Amino acid sequence: MTTTTFTKFASVALEISLNKTLDYGVPEEFDSRIKKGMKVSVPVRGKAQTGYVVDLKDSPSFPKVMPISNLHEEVVIEEDLFELALWMAKYYGAPLRKIFKVMLPSPVRNEKKQKEQLFVLRAKTRNELRDLCIQIRNRSPGQAKILDQMLMIKKGILLTELLELSQGTRAQVKALVDKGALMIDIVRVDRSPLINEDYFITKPKTLNPEQKAAFDRIIDSMNRFQVHLIHGITGSGKTEIYLQAIDHVLKSEQGAIMMVPEISLTTQMIERFRSRFEGSIAILHHRLSQGERLDEWKRVQSGQAKIVIGPRSAIFSPIQNIGLIIVDEEHENTYKQSEESPYYHARDVAVMRGKINACPVILGSATPSFESYYNAKQGKYQLSSLNVRADTASLPDVQIVDMKHEYEKAKGYTIFSDALLSGIKTRWEKGEQALLFLNRRGFHTSMICQKCREPLQCHHCDVAMTYHKRDTLLRCHLCGTETTPPSTCPQCGDEKVMKFKGVGTEQVERALHAIFPDVRTIRVDADTTKHKGSHQKLLREFGSGKADVLIGTQMIAKGLHFPQVTLVGILNSDGALNIPDFRASENVFQLITQVAGRSGRGVSRGEVIIQTTMPDNETIQLAAKQDYGSYYEGEIAIRELFRYPPFTRIAKVQMSGTDMRRVLDVANHFRQDLIQTLPASFEILPVVPSGYTKIKDRFRFQFLVKGHQMALLSEAFNRVMLRFPRDYRILLDVDTLSTYF
Repeated sequence: MTTTTFTKFASVALEISLNKTLDYGVPEEFDSRIKKGMKVSVPVRGKAQTGYVVDLKDSPSFPKVMPISNLHEEVVIEEDLFELALWMAKYYGAPLRKIFKVMLPSPVRNEKKQKEQLFVLRAKTRNELRDLCIQIRNRSPGQAKILDQMLMIKKGILLTELLELSQGTRAQVKALVDKGALMIDIVRVDRSPLINEDYFITKPKTLNPEQKAAFDRIIDSMNRFQVHLIHGITGSGKTEIYLQAIDHVLKSEQGAIMMVPEISLTTQMIERFRSRFEGSIAILHHRLSQGERLDEWKRVQSGQAKIVIGPRSAIFSPIQNIGLIIVDEEHENTYKQSEESPYYHARDVAVMRGKINACPVILGSATPSFESYYNAKQGKYQLSSLNVRADTASLPDVQIVDMKHEYEKAKGYTIFSDALLSGIKTRWEKGEQALLFLNRRGFHTSMICQKCREPLQCHHCDVAMTYHKRDTLLRCHLCGTETTPPSTCPQCGDEKVMKFKGVGTEQVERALHAIFPDVRTIRVDADTTKHKGSHQKLLREFGSGKADVLIGTQMIAKGLHFPQVTLVGILNSDGALNIPDFRASENVFQLITQVAGRSGRGVSRGEVIIQTTMPDNETIQLAAKQDYGSYYEGEIAIRELFRYPPFTRIAKVQMSGTDMRRVLDVANHFRQDLIQTLPASFEILPVVPSGYTKIKDRFRFQFLVKGHQMALLSEAFNRVMLRFPRDYRILLDVDTLSTYF
């Protein structure tokens, strides 16, 4: 076919590793059906490949073009999401094929079908079937057995169930269908993860004056773009505002997206939402099976589900007529995609999607990110403050314990202070619950030689291995490598005892049982929540009173609501303060405030015990008081002095390879090329080793870029990339959250 044969042409972003679009002719039979965002099949070097239509135009960019061979009309990226994808590609410097991959779950991209089952019904009256049964009993006993079963049921039965009960075959059922005795209907099976969950219907609560003021501001901004930052102390009733705002949106026949930072939070959020909005909720997260994700996606796309709840990928759900987007705990680092390109921040993407759809966006947090709070202070976002806890709950009493004194009393290391043990015992005797937070999983954090003092390192990564007592294994938390603890030191060969150092959640649980054998515990960390539904199961057990103490890592630090928890113990609040990252202090402040907020959310007053070797540290002191305002004022002055966000934007350029010297050389050359390509308004820092210099046998180096126009940086990065060999992984992380690792 010649180019002149076509009247319309399509630019297609292919799913294969080609970071540019190719032009194809649109055959006449596809002319009226093709549209932007649609998946198509096209020929590439004699092979059929798939891609997405990025643009439709009247003339091609090349003199000769091939025709599009097929349209996949079931797979279309919605108009607003398509516009969002174009913005993401420009801002984050990622190819469109990778953005489309993030936007569409794999079962949707791969065009899997919704699960269907065959349902067998009687096509004749019972008397007619009895007569037929008598006639064929001797001639076709298998068919007669099937009819016997059909005479015993009320209406119909699934084919699989019928075959199991009658010991029959599909051929025998087909024969009865051909005789006009039975008929088969196709039914779709709903695999929604909500289908078997119990819940109670609840009614909206009366909002207190602060909640009402925040709610009114949101309602006033309906059907136009406005970002609202709800800065509310823990337990101040932010979720009730979300629920009532969504109710308003549903009454206007619009949809809403509710984003949560962790899957562990999804469970409790779903229970609260289901109790208010029956049947109109869909859940989207990576722990669902492929079939469940497909079914939930289809429910959203068809308009059957009006509310979507989920972590960061939920922002890409094809919700119909979107009227509101909510990002709960907006400060959380888990909203940032850090595993693979595109390295997007779901909070920022949510704000852009709200702008595209002209709808309000709510950001909620007790400890807002500095970027969001600064925007609110500058008047860019609408700020609402909630300073009192909802209902009858009050802020907990906070005690900071100096662990140096505890070590002196114990004449050595101890996990628990006397105050914490006393608090746990008191709560246990009263029938109340306690929560212990430790940001380390495993039993010991490292195994150290007593002679050379070197920890046992992972052979593939630049990190100490962690001991897991339950499996009697040392495990690398970066690459997953496992090994049995050695009897001699791999570094110096010394046969003296290798000693374990550090404390993990597994050891905390074991130590607590040694002190209080009858205390019931539940541990929530990456080891106990590997399997599907494990978060939900463990948290539900704790919520129903099947344990006295919940021990966990960051998974239990935010958003969870357990009214019976009256004591929170923070076991190690110091470690993260020593990370050489300008956000280290902010992260610790947020974590302490959020964990402390899990206490005293019911009628009984709560208590928080913070164990630290730095009791006079200002960050810990202000977090203990939940004094975000004072902390912000002190920290923002430092940020301005050193030109850190929110006064500029920071991107991280990182590269890795198997030869350390070559990677360092490539990194320096790349930096020089970028300096020559970018305008002088950008500040490009020197190349340094990454915090984890080696992961999975690859050496990593990085440098930071400070500036304001990140789209300009992304464009320059992609131009420079073309000049470098493919055997090095070079990535751009715009608005990076970690300048060290």
